[in-house]
Amino acid sequence: MGEVFKDCADCPDMVALAGGTFAMGSDKFGPETKPVHLVSVKPFAMSKFEVTWTDWEPCMQASVCREPDDHAWGRAKRPIINISWEEATAYAKWLSDKTGVRYRLPTEAEWEYAARGGTFTEYWWGDEIGTEMANCRECNTKLWEHQSLEVGLYPPNPFGLYDMHGNVWEWTQDCWTRGYAGAPTDGRAWQAGDCKRRVVRSGSWYYFPPLARSASRDSFPAELFSYNVGIRLVRELH
Repeated sequence: MGEVFKDCADCPDMVALAGGTFAMGSDKFGPETKPVHLVSVKPFAMSKFEVTWTDWEPCMQASVCREPDDHAWGRAKRPIINISWEEATAYAKWLSDKTGVRYRLPTEAEWEYAARGGTFTEYWWGDEIGTEMANCRECNTKLWEHQSLEVGLYPPNPFGLYDMHGNVWEWTQDCWTRGYAGAPTDGRAWQAGDCKRRVVRSGSWYYFPPLARSASRDSFPAELFSYNVGIRLVRELH
């Protein structure tokens, strides 16, 4: 588990990760996650939780970020929802300008490296969804209410990151490609493919356990906003 830090009083909590080499993808399911390939990522910091309404509100107050619809679910520690890929990147730029260090969306490789937390199983805790581990449909949790939940209600992964499986989909930098043939192996965002669609990771409260696996991936149009989709940020360390 890495050092936890904040760059400003109302900045998200960040966890410093050492970086390393890991096997990205899965040969067990559809073509989207094949082939399994080794990827090396540099040290970076990732937000400890999905970006919350509390994190987002200062950007709204600065008249940079829009006020999205919360579906009357509540705000505070719930993940921000109903923001497009462009709005997510604008929030990261606002944080960067505010702090003088670079915030951005994670690359797909960084996201999977962080989600796995050094593990090789389908979820960081094993190959089955288990009980009381994630907010998703039929994920065997008493907390499921057909909506997002406050962040941090389930155990953290070995890197100290919460809700890497379920709760809300998380935007990444990468353009959508159907599979990994020719993908970068150095942790960079893959800018080939369909850049009108961006990769999302983690599954959500609405979807079933297979889409919450560490290797699972999907895409949405970059302009889409949905009550299923939020963000998690990276802060560069190099």
